[in-house]
Amino acid sequence: MTILAARAIRKSYGGREVVAGIDLELARGECYGLLGPNGAGKTTTLRMLLGLTVPDSGEITLLDHPVPKAAREGRIRVGVVPQVDNLDPDFTVRENLLVYGRYFGLTQAEVLERLPRLLEFAALESRADAKIQELSGGMKRRLVLARALVNDPELLFLDEPTTGLDPQARHQMWEKLRLLLRQGKTILLTTHFMDEAERLCDRLKIIDHGRTLAEGPPHALIAEHIEPEVVEVYGEGAGAWVDTHGRALCDRAELHGETAFCYLRDAAPAVESLRGLDDLRFMHRRANLEDLFLKLTGREMRE
Repeated sequence: MTILAARAIRKSYGGREVVAGIDLELARGECYGLLGPNGAGKTTTLRMLLGLTVPDSGEITLLDHPVPKAAREGRIRVGVVPQVDNLDPDFTVRENLLVYGRYFGLTQAEVLERLPRLLEFAALESRADAKIQELSGGMKRRLVLARALVNDPELLFLDEPTTGLDPQARHQMWEKLRLLLRQGKTILLTTHFMDEAERLCDRLKIIDHGRTLAEGPPHALIAEHIEPEVVEVYGEGAGAWVDTHGRALCDRAELHGETAFCYLRDAAPAVESLRGLDDLRFMHRRANLEDLFLKLTGREMRE
């Protein structure tokens, strides 16, 4: 069953088209990733899907409601985790949840009934009366996620939910998201962490300059676009190795600074040629989503 759909949505600002005819469809119960470099059009797309920005053209349906015409009715059944923690610093953990519940028309009694489950989900039972400035970064992100669940939403919009978290906190957040998926929630996720998207997403879309570059299950996309094995070569002599050996041994080779990326179907010959070269270090690994992302969007810095 489709829970969110967009058809040919477009948006321009100042004569520049930032979203150029994107299609998108989420099935109930899946985790869907929207990936792209800075400036690719992700935020504008999310805002249009939520009815916060009016598209220039195209059609959007959010939980059976046309957007933006009936966006408010659709958003009542949606939870949102923004990039930046926008918790109220004047309130305690408990008060942040209570106040947010009122935005959805819930009575204080209804929010109080849900409060123990939300605090348990966020692992903040012992910090219910703590002020926001007393929480760690990981605690704040878990609280923002728990706050997004106050209205028991069917669909969650997660905009870079683990940015700024240390590895332990990121893994803890991933477990919370997997739990929500097991409970039947649907998730639309944006992230710059490719391993996060590869671990969590059933399907994903990679966009750049407002256009779709690829869409599908992560591992299927990797298999379709990238050679299965990668050898990374590090050191001042990486470029010379590419010129003397890499071009012949690699199906595809890229040199960036002092690092060479060698993409292959059979890595054994390349690995053998690198053994015993004291001036070079190398790593042999399987191709991953980051390789796909960089191939499609390039390695240039985006501001």
